[in-house]
Amino acid sequence: MKKSPLIYPVRSNGANPASNGVYAIIPARGGSKGIPKKNIADLGGFPLIAYSIAAAKLSKKISRIIVSTDNEEFAEIAKKFGAEVPFLRPKEISGDKSTDLEFVLHVLDWFKKNEGKIPDYLVHLRPTTPLRQTTDIDSAIEKITVDKKATALRSGHEIRESPYKLFAAEGKYFVGLFPNEKRPEYWNLPRQSFPPVYQPDGYVDILVPKIIIGSNGKKLHGDKILAFISPDTGEIDRAEDFKFLEFKLEKERWAIYDWLKKKF
Repeated sequence: MKKSPLIYPVRSNGANPASNGVYAIIPARGGSKGIPKKNIADLGGFPLIAYSIAAAKLSKKISRIIVSTDNEEFAEIAKKFGAEVPFLRPKEISGDKSTDLEFVLHVLDWFKKNEGKIPDYLVHLRPTTPLRQTTDIDSAIEKITVDKKATALRSGHEIRESPYKLFAAEGKYFVGLFPNEKRPEYWNLPRQSFPPVYQPDGYVDILVPKIIIGSNGKKLHGDKILAFISPDTGEIDRAEDFKFLEFKLEKERWAIYDWLKKKF
């Protein structure tokens, strides 16, 4: 793992640096091997990143919208749609193997050094999950702000196939993933026999900067992650995903799409 950007020291008495509400943070690397310039590729007549900016714009609880990108073209497009791009992300934390923790540390470090304060919460909106209801974002923000034990919030949608029915390969043999499970051949049991499981998605994640700083920059989410059950609205991973999401844009009502068409 690359060396993380420097972060300011945590105060020994546990107090936090001056803070300022709820910011949206939208990551948008310029490099993409699968789909060139994926984060600004066209979806329904607008660049992909515009949908996440629109969702933050329509939120009643987000005070600022920050895009973290290493690409000047992406930065100009983000600003056109109403986001702030107060810095360019360093190249050394913008590669394929760069982590979310690295760019978030860079964001927090920039705010501390340049504005002398950090937000209470960072609403992490990934451009590759463009279709969101802003009411869900505000509900997620409200949920975490009233739970003082929460170290983060993550969204996830229920998946049909339980990991209890999956195998790992050890040499030439399959083995179950739960060696301590008491039920014999548990993988053959009906799906309803297992607890529901959820796939984390990019619908809405919320980070707590004081938790990240308090871990000395080693933890992004901490140990008490609030669950936010989200709809599976699809995400962009392959070129054909654009066609599916364009179909959803046309067949379903999305306030973010209406806002984009009205404003731009």
